[in-house]
Amino acid sequence: MDRARAHLFIEGRVQGVFYRAFTRTLATRFGLNGWVRNLYDGRVEAVFEGNRELIEQAILECKKGPPGSYVQDVDVTFEVYSGEQKGFEIRYY
Repeated sequence: MDRARAHLFIEGRVQGVFYRAFTRTLATRFGLNGWVRNLYDGRVEAVFEGNRELIEQAILECKKGPPGSYVQDVDVTFEVYSGEQKGFEIRYY
């Protein structure tokens, strides 16, 4: 298994539309670890750790977003897998 870590910044109408819950559901479905949080500037930030192929599938879903959202951009940076994340959590500022 090719393990990876992806750090995402999602822009658009992504707050107030259950985007964080959507992301947690995606991570659970794909067996990914990490976290997601709203940022003060209106973006959503997320980290996924796990199988790279499954992370890439989750990123494609993040580009679509949940109903009511409008995703303008998803900036993705792949980082060194750390294995420090256990489960997937919604973080609050």
